[in-house]
Amino acid sequence: MCEHHLLPFSGVAHVAYVPTSTVLGLGHIARLVDVVASRPQVQERLGLDVCDALNRGADAAGALVVIDARHECVSSRGARQSTATTVTVSATGVCADEPLKSSLMALIGGGHG
Repeated sequence: MCEHHLLPFSGVAHVAYVPTSTVLGLGHIARLVDVVASRPQVQERLGLDVCDALNRGADAAGALVVIDARHECVSSRGARQSTATTVTVSATGVCADEPLKSSLMALIGGGHG
């Protein structure tokens, strides 16, 4: 939910991380995104919060989160752009460095960021 307008946004979060000693199951990653997304906030912070949780909670060497979301505040207020989406990229640790960042972006789909 957007903290500015208290309207929902929904979309897809692509998550990549480089594990050190702890490898998370896919369900853990999906639940992590759900938990972090359950409180009102902006999309940019959501990606950073998921990266930070992976870095701290799973002792990841780095994380990359690409979020592609449609915001109700854009589709139902002012601009009224029903098909517009917002893409944000958050990267930390080794995932913020090239060439790994570019490789991860290509795996995700390359068209984002």
